[in-house]
Amino acid sequence: MKQNTSQKPQKTPQEASLNIPQQAFDWYDEYAHGDIDRRTFLTRLASLSVAGLTVSAIGGALIPDYAKAEQVSFNDPAIKATYEVFSSPKGHGEGGGYLVQPTSLPESGVAPCVLVVHENRGLNPYIKDVARRLAMQGYVAFAPDALFPLGGYPGNDDDGRAMQKSLDKDKIEQDMVAAALWLKEHEKTTGKLGVVGFCFGGYIANFLAASIPDKLDAAVPFYGTPAKQPLVDQVKGPLLIHFAENDKRVNATWEEYKVVLEKNAAEYEAFTYAKAQHGFHNDSTSRYSPKDAELAWRRTVEFFDSHLK
Repeated sequence: MKQNTSQKPQKTPQEASLNIPQQAFDWYDEYAHGDIDRRTFLTRLASLSVAGLTVSAIGGALIPDYAKAEQVSFNDPAIKATYEVFSSPKGHGEGGGYLVQPTSLPESGVAPCVLVVHENRGLNPYIKDVARRLAMQGYVAFAPDALFPLGGYPGNDDDGRAMQKSLDKDKIEQDMVAAALWLKEHEKTTGKLGVVGFCFGGYIANFLAASIPDKLDAAVPFYGTPAKQPLVDQVKGPLLIHFAENDKRVNATWEEYKVVLEKNAAEYEAFTYAKAQHGFHNDSTSRYSPKDAELAWRRTVEFFDSHLK
């Protein structure tokens, strides 16, 4: 990041996070999941006294800045990205998303595939970048947009969150099933299918592991809640599950889910990242934990390589 030497250097989100109290992260989680509105969130921040950080600095550090999230350029010659539409008769009728393929495929002309599922606010730039990262690892990646029936991600998270909340959740789930099956049958894929999801997408990864267990070869939920009863009883795995230590809402669901996985003799491995926040893989906010994100991502790619390649 370039700095203007005539002014006091600005803290990066990661530097700022060192001084942000846990309460602020908890309030942001409430805001990000629609439990409080933006005004309430900022009003609560104003009640904090944090040395060296203003309310605007804290809020700015917590709220995503997607310009920071690009690790793989959409123009990288090693990948090809397109927008695709698929049929979803049990969902909203039709869905759409972002398909990324490696430009250099094996001699067979096909590669394994991974569905990439966004948080509770539509297909934002961070999730597109995750899809590109997977394509760089040799996968055909598809990131569906739950907001496609409403015109797609609107360009800001507040509107995206409201739009996603307005949609029928059951239909969104069926759109994700349709997206997964469309990807599995795509002419450029081997038919080996994985899914990785974050927050709401983590829930969808667990949901797909329960709803299409015989179609899905590997699932990686990042800080996602399990599918509801009785559907959850169908989970078979394999699953690689990532948790953040400072994530009471999601972590409270784990013990009961673990019992189900054990009862089903499902293949799974779960990791909890010490002191990490919900959303620690998202590199556009101060919740991002580079060390934990890199470790979780390495484990994720190795898991997919093991089960899909």
